[in-house]
Amino acid sequence: MTRLHLVLGDQLSHALTALSDLGPDSVVLMVEVDEEARYVPHHKQKITLILSAMRHFGEGLRAQGHRVDYVALDDPANTHSFSGEVARAVKRHGATRLIATEPGEWRVWQMMTGWQADLGLPVDIREDTRFFCSRAQFAALSQARKTSRMEYFYREMRRQSGLLMAGDSPVGGQWNFDSDNRKPLPKGAKLPPRLRFVPDDTTRAVMALVAQRFGDSFGDLEPFGWPVTRDEALQALDHFVAMALPHFGDVQDAMKAGEDFLYHSLLSPALNCGLLLPREVCVAAEAAYAAGHAPLNAVEGFIRQILGWREFVRGIYWDQMPGYAATNGLDADRALPDLYWTGETKMRCMAEAVGTTRRTGYAHHIQRLMVTGNFALLAGLAPAEVEAWYLAVYVDAYEWVELPNTHGMVLHADAGRIGSKPYAASGAYINRMSDYCGGCAYDVKEKLGPKACPFNYLYWDFIARHEARFANNPRMAMPVRTLRGMDADKRAQIREEASRFLDGLPPSGPSWPRRG
Repeated sequence: MTRLHLVLGDQLSHALTALSDLGPDSVVLMVEVDEEARYVPHHKQKITLILSAMRHFGEGLRAQGHRVDYVALDDPANTHSFSGEVARAVKRHGATRLIATEPGEWRVWQMMTGWQADLGLPVDIREDTRFFCSRAQFAALSQARKTSRMEYFYREMRRQSGLLMAGDSPVGGQWNFDSDNRKPLPKGAKLPPRLRFVPDDTTRAVMALVAQRFGDSFGDLEPFGWPVTRDEALQALDHFVAMALPHFGDVQDAMKAGEDFLYHSLLSPALNCGLLLPREVCVAAEAAYAAGHAPLNAVEGFIRQILGWREFVRGIYWDQMPGYAATNGLDADRALPDLYWTGETKMRCMAEAVGTTRRTGYAHHIQRLMVTGNFALLAGLAPAEVEAWYLAVYVDAYEWVELPNTHGMVLHADAGRIGSKPYAASGAYINRMSDYCGGCAYDVKEKLGPKACPFNYLYWDFIARHEARFANNPRMAMPVRTLRGMDADKRAQIREEASRFLDGLPPSGPSWPRRG
C-alpha cells in the first residue's frame, strides 16, 4: 500500500496540503519534464530557478527522512509529461492512491482531473491553502458582488486577514495610499545594494543543463542570483524589509535607465514557486510599520500588491477560465514585433524594459504595465501573442497570475472585467516617471513628425480606433472629447504616422516561440 504525493515546481512549500500527512507508506514524487519547460520559450533563468529550487526542495525532504522519487530532466526513461511520469510512478511503486494539491494553471488542472479515470486509482486533489482566498471563497464573493473591482475585494481581504486593521477600521484611517505612491525617483537618490545569491553546485549543474538543452530559449543565463532555497528566500525577505521597504512607497512607479531593481521587493519569484508564503511576507511588512521602520504608504502599497492584486487576479483566473483567455474586447490582432525579443529599437524606454527583462528575467510592474504593456495596448497587438511573451520572459510568471494581469490590466482584452478603463498613456507619462526620454532618439515633446515619440501618435490613434467604444466610458470622456476637437487633417496625419510606424516593425515571424 503506497500513497504517491505529487509536488509540482511551483508548490515548493512544506505547508503544501499534499504533504500534510506524509507517513511510512508515502512516496513524494517530483518530476522535471520538457513539456513544462517548452510550452512557451521560458527565460533561461526561469527554467534554472524552478529546476534548482525543485532539486533543493527534494533533497530537503530526503534529509527529513521522507522517500522522494525525483525524475530528472535528463533521465533517459523520462516521458517529459506530467501524465506520463505520474503513470510511470504509479506502476513503479504499485501506488494505491495519488495525492496532489490543486495546480496553478488551467491546463494542468484539466490534466489532473482526468488522472483518476486514466490511472484507475483514487486521486485526492486538495485545496491550495497557501493563498488568503480559496477558489471557492472567491466564487462566493463574486456571487455576492464583492469582486467587481479589486479595491472592494482588497478591503474584504483586509478585514478577513486583520492586516493593517485597527478593529473594524483600516490603520491610518484610509484603505489605500496609492495617491502618495506616484512620485518619480528624486535626482541623486542612493539606491540600496540588492541581495543576490551565488549559485551553489546544484544550481551550477542546472545552469549547465539549461545551457545545453535550452540554449535557444530567451534571455541571459548569467549572472544568476535568484533565491532557490527556503533559507535564501527568507534572507531576501529580511533584506527587502530592512533596506528597500522604507523607500518603496513614494517611488514604486518610478523607472530609471540602467537600474533593474530600484526599491522593489524581488520576492515574487520565491512567492510564486512556494519558497515564501504570502501571509509571512505581509506580516513582515506590517511588523516593519509597527516598529516605525517603514511608513504606512510603503507598507500598505506593498501589502496591497500581495493581499489585493495577487489574490484578486488568481480569483479572476479560476472564476473566469477557460473562456477568459479567448476574449478580445478591443479586437486586437497585430502580430508581436520582433523588438519584444531583441530589444532592438530606437525607443529608449522599450529598449530598457526589454533589456532588463533579457538580463534578469525581471521587470517591475510599471515597466510591464506602462512601457511594454502600454505599447502592446496602443499598437493593438494580439492578446494571445502578448500573453505568451509575458509568460515566457519573466521568472515569476505562471498563467494564473500572468494571464489576468496581461489580458485584463495591460490589454483591456476582457472588456473591463479587471479594470474600468484601459491603462493607455502617451510619452508624457513615461517622461514624468523616468529618465528614459532624456537619452532617446525621439523627442517626447513632439506629437507628430519623424522625431515625435511614437507613444504620442500611437496613443491618439488608439483613442481614435476605439472612439465609439470609449465614448460612453466616463473615465475615457476627456481623451475622447480632446480627439473630437481635432480637425480632420490632424486626425488623418495621426492615423498615417501610426500606420507607417507599426507597419514598419519587423514581426517575430512564425517561429517566434523558439527565438533566443
